Amino acid sequence: MADRIKKFFQKKKTDARFKMAGPGHKLSESTLSSQSSNVQCSKKEVPIKRSGLSEESKVAAEAALSRLQQKRENPSFNTSLAAIQAQVKKELENERANQMSEASASKSMTTPSEIHKREIEDVPRNYAASGVYFKCPLISNDILPRDEWKKNIKTFLYEQLEEERGLTACLIIQSCNNNREKVDTCVETLCKYLENIITQPEEEKFQKIRMSNRVFAERVQPIEGSMELLLAAGFIQQKVPNADGMEEDFLVFQKNNVPSVESLVTLIDGLRTAEPIQLELDRNLQVLLPSQAANKVQLPPSFYALSPEEIKREQQLRQEAIERSQMLRTKAMREKDEIREMRKYKFAIIRVRFPDGILLQGTFSVYERYNDIHEFVRENLEHDLPFVLSMPTGHKVTLEEDANKTLIDLRLVPATILTFAWHSSVAEQIHNSPNKDVFLKPEVMVLVQEVALAMNKLLRCVSIKSAIFRSCSLRHVKLLALQALLVCLREVYYLLF
Repeated sequence: MADRIKKFFQKKKTDARFKMAGPGHKLSESTLSSQSSNVQCSKKEVPIKRSGLSEESKVAAEAALSRLQQKRENPSFNTSLAAIQAQVKKELENERANQMSEASASKSMTTPSEIHKREIEDVPRNYAASGVYFKCPLISNDILPRDEWKKNIKTFLYEQLEEERGLTACLIIQSCNNNREKVDTCVETLCKYLENIITQPEEEKFQKIRMSNRVFAERVQPIEGSMELLLAAGFIQQKVPNADGMEEDFLVFQKNNVPSVESLVTLIDGLRTAEPIQLELDRNLQVLLPSQAANKVQLPPSFYALSPEEIKREQQLRQEAIERSQMLRTKAMREKDEIREMRKYKFAIIRVRFPDGILLQGTFSVYERYNDIHEFVRENLEHDLPFVLSMPTGHKVTLEEDANKTLIDLRLVPATILTFAWHSSVAEQIHNSPNKDVFLKPEVMVLVQEVALAMNKLLRCVSIKSAIFRSCSLRHVKLLALQALLVCLREVYYLLF
């Protein structure tokens, strides 16, 4: 059943990619026929104008890329150039994507990405992160808040009911209900209904479920997806006279509604083996300069297990209690209170400071292990070489001793800064290398906000060429070009030094 569920999601993702590719065409279709069909279609529909990149953007991109193609001897400067080059490409891709979305999407619709963007823009500047976001590889590559994902998962599953009612109903039961104890009780009750029909197919009392029955009303009906499962099992809802002659709502099993008894066995297997659709925590990767890290220290409310007001109130009460009994508290008591304090958080911000001052930031669950932090850093390094991370106290955290320790065990909650250093086995080799000052990949370095800001300014300055340069004197043209160049060089200088 697990393999069947994986194939189910894989098929849905493949179907989605085919739909995005547009209408198909036969290889044997002639050019004339395709042209004539296009003409006929154009008469019926108003074509959507899809303009390419503006002439100004093309000129700006070509000029920037041609300059950035030149190699420099300074390896750290090369890394910055590669980052800026990647940013230029990213800007062009974003512009193209924006033009495509404006032409094809409905203007009245608000997409999840727009909501996400608006949320980020509304975040206070002193927040270390805009929030907590998740991925769901089984469904799509979107990165959204948990509540948004819950809605998307529910919508996705209900859209599949018509095609695969039984399996989808099992997934709805597991994924769209919060109380795990009630879900387990519902699953066992549903399995009992189906097992009774399989083992005693001629027994009439097992083929009817009175909807006013207390067990059904309390254990089954409130669980989302349970009715869909019973309909997939061959039950239909109809009114049947009860013992007193009064009509009541019953779910009645119809043997003709299922292919065979084996299909009921498959449903039982699906009920007992299906698991909730899991979300993966997105690291919300950020690369910060020291000045940025110093200003972004506040955690957003989504990081707390309690509301910020409740936490502040408890902290105040605890501080007053500590002051009253300061002389009577042992080390064990203080450690116990420290762990209790950390359990108020669901997520933590981990920053890794590199020797060049750049900080790599990621979001982690407080129950993730040090091995996850180590892997996060390794994935973003330019060179896959052994390294160590040190805590603010100077204690070195190692895979050999600390790989399976949680962030709470290591006292890394709610936020901390770890210091990066190459492992002693490769430190001398790195020190003698011309690339000793290169740590992060170019595509990661591009996330430094100053670089993105510099490129935006540069593109805005250069893109006015055809619109304004022609009406300016040669002297004004030179001044504008020089201004754009100085903006870019200044921002790159801040990044490097």
